[in-house]
Amino acid sequence: MKFHFEGDVADLLPGIQLLSDELGIDLGEDGIAVHIEPSDGELEVGLKQNRAYIRYGIKHQFFRGFGLLVQHSRKSTAFHIREKQQFDQVGPMFDLSRNAVLTVDSFKFMLNKLALMGMNTVMLYMEDTYAIEEEPYFGYMRGRYTQDELKEIDDYADLFGIEAFPSIQTLAHLEEFLKWEPIKHYRDTKGALLVGSETTNALIDNMIEAASAPFRSRKIHIGMDEAEELGRGKYLDANGYESRFNIMVAHLEKVLEAVRQRGLKPLMWSDMFLKLASGNGDDYYNKDTFIPEDMARRIPKDVDMVYWDYNHTEPEDYEKLIANHRPLGCNLVFAGAVWIFNTFGVNYGLSLNASNVALQVCKQEGIREVYATMWGDDGNEGNPFAALLGLQLYAEHAYSDEKPTEAQLAERVKFCSGIEMDAFLQFKDLDEVPGSEPNNSKQSNPSKFLLYQDVLLGLFDKQIEGLALNDHYTELERRIRDKRDPEAELDYLLDVPEKLSAVLKQKSEIGLVLKQVYDAGDTEKLEEIATTQLPAIAAAVHELRAAHRTQWLRMFKPFGWEVIDIRYGGVVNRLDTASVRIIDYVQGRIGRIEELEQERLVYSTVNRFNQKGTGWCSYYYRMASPNVFFHVMNPF
Repeated sequence: MKFHFEGDVADLLPGIQLLSDELGIDLGEDGIAVHIEPSDGELEVGLKQNRAYIRYGIKHQFFRGFGLLVQHSRKSTAFHIREKQQFDQVGPMFDLSRNAVLTVDSFKFMLNKLALMGMNTVMLYMEDTYAIEEEPYFGYMRGRYTQDELKEIDDYADLFGIEAFPSIQTLAHLEEFLKWEPIKHYRDTKGALLVGSETTNALIDNMIEAASAPFRSRKIHIGMDEAEELGRGKYLDANGYESRFNIMVAHLEKVLEAVRQRGLKPLMWSDMFLKLASGNGDDYYNKDTFIPEDMARRIPKDVDMVYWDYNHTEPEDYEKLIANHRPLGCNLVFAGAVWIFNTFGVNYGLSLNASNVALQVCKQEGIREVYATMWGDDGNEGNPFAALLGLQLYAEHAYSDEKPTEAQLAERVKFCSGIEMDAFLQFKDLDEVPGSEPNNSKQSNPSKFLLYQDVLLGLFDKQIEGLALNDHYTELERRIRDKRDPEAELDYLLDVPEKLSAVLKQKSEIGLVLKQVYDAGDTEKLEEIATTQLPAIAAAVHELRAAHRTQWLRMFKPFGWEVIDIRYGGVVNRLDTASVRIIDYVQGRIGRIEELEQERLVYSTVNRFNQKGTGWCSYYYRMASPNVFFHVMNPF
C-alpha cells in the first residue's frame, strides 16, 4: 500500500515517515492521493474513487486519522469516518519510579502506538528517576533519566503532537531518595520530606527546575498524595503538634511559589484534602465527605486537582465522588488505571469495566482531561506494553460520545498494536483463576504469590485448597501458546505469561500435595517429589527467568532487574532446600520436617471463604516468608 500526501504536510512528515515504517506502507507520487486540510475541530477521514482525505483540527488528530485511513483502506475502497474528540487531553501515565524505567527507544516505540491511537498527552511519573545536578543521591543507581534523555523523549512526542510532561513528588512517596544517610536532613519520616525548612525548600526548587526544564509543556504534576505521615516525625519533634491541613496548605504554597516563578501550570492528587475533610483522615472514597467552606477557601485555586479512582464499577460512585470534589473550587482532572501492578499480568476484568464506567461519567460531568495510570509496585513484574488494550479503550472513548463496542475495540487494538484483543485478555487469567470473584473485582494476584511462596511453608496453601489451579494454568499455557503470532513485533509479550503458566501448572498445588503426603507418611511419594517434581519446577523457573530477563532488558534500563533476579534465585534455592530436607527425612537423617508439621492457616481475611477472591498480597517479602526480611528501628 502506498500513499501520496497533498497539502500543508511539512510539520507532519517526520511523524508520517516514522509511522509508515512501523505500518509497513510506502510513500510516493504514484500512491493513493491523500488530501490534508484543516477542520473546525472534528476529525474526518475518507476514501472514494482512489482519492483520500484527512481533515483535522489539532496535530495529534492527524496521526489518529492516518492510522484510521491505513486501517480501513486495507478492507474497503470507499468509506467516511467522522469523530469528535470528547476530552481535551487524554493519555497514559507511566510509572517510572518502581525499578522499571523505560529506555528512550522503548518509550519512542510506545509513543508510536499512542500516536496511532490518537492520544495527545503522556505523563512521566518520576519520584527520583530524573537527574538533579545538585543532588547526586537523587535517583542514584536507579536508572534516572538525564536531561538529554528527557528532552529526546519530549522531542519525539512532539513529532506527533503529544504533550509530554513530568509528574513528580514534592512531599511524600520519596522513600527511595530519603533512604540515603547523607541526605537525612531532608527527612521527616521514612517517605515524607521535612517541610518548613529552608533546605527542603531549596531541594524542591531544584526538583521543579530539573523536572520541568527538558519539556516544552508548561504543565507539571507536583504529587502530594498519600502523605499520611506528614508532620509526624522530625517535624513533630521540632515544632510540636500542628494539624496536617495547616502543614499541607503552607507547604503547597511554598511549592506553588517555585511553580509560578517558572510559569508552570500545576496539577496535584486530590486525596489528602478529601481524606482530611472526611473526618477520620484516611477515607478518600467516603461518599459522605463534605468540604467545609473554610477549608475550600484556603486551598489555592491555580492548581488542578486530579481525582484518582481505579476500581469502582457503578456510575453513581463516580458521580458522587466527583460531586465531593466540586467544592474545592479547582479544575478537576480524572485518573483511572490499567491494573498492571502487583501482578505478572493485567487485571483486565476490573480495568476494562471500571474504565468504561468512569470515562462515560467523565463525559457526562464535563471533565475534559483524563489519564490512564499504570502504577508499578515493589519490583515491577508487570509492564506497560501488556496494558495496550486498556490504553486503546481510553483512546476509543476519547473519540466517541458512546461506549466503544467490543468489536471496535478489538479491531483498533489489533491495528495499533499488532496483537489480537483475545491475546491481551490472556493476561487477566494469570490471576482470574477458580475462586476469584467475577472479573477479579477483588484484585486477587495469585500469579505473584504462588510463584514466590515457599513450597515447605505454604503460606497461601489454605486459600487455594480444592481450586484445581494446576489444571487452570495447564489450560492457560495452551491458550497463550495458541494466541502467539511470531510475525507480530510485540509477540514476545506473551513469552513471560506462557512460561509463568508452565511453572504454576506444577507449583500452584505442590505445597498442598507435600503436606498431604507427609501427613500420610508416604515416603515413597515424598522421594518422588524431591527427586523429580521439585527439580522440574526449578527448571521451569530457570526458563521463566531467562524469558523475563530478555523482556526486561528489551523494555527497561537494567537498574531494578537485580531485584527480580534475586527473587528468582530465592525460588530456585528454596526448591533445592526443600528437596534436601525431604531426602534427609526419607533417608532417616532427620526425624521430621518441622515446616510440614505446621498447621496451614489462611493468609489473611482477604480470601475466597468470605467472597474476597483467592487472596491479595502487595509485597514480595511477605509472600516469600513470614520471617524477618528487614527490620528498621534506627537505620542510622
